[in-house]
Amino acid sequence: MNKADLVEGVAGIQGVASKAAAERAVNCVFDSIAKSLARDESVSVAGFGVFEVRVRKARMGRNPQTGATIYIPETKNVGFRAGKSLKDSL
Repeated sequence: MNKADLVEGVAGIQGVASKAAAERAVNCVFDSIAKSLARDESVSVAGFGVFEVRVRKARMGRNPQTGATIYIPETKNVGFRAGKSLKDSL
């Protein structure tokens, strides 16, 4: 399923007047999640799961072409933990 399929599903299930209104609603949800994650807040959706920011520590790596040791800085990534209801539905 991609974003267009999700918009169609929202429009069909909720009986929204247009796909444009459904798309605005989906975009609003995605924007809200992104803004919360940017503030290092987790987003918990009951029965679905939790989106959270995970920090990957800085480490030393190796360039595979030259074999030289390189420094890899700390990075932030988004993680998702599925909720019980979602796991049970699978």
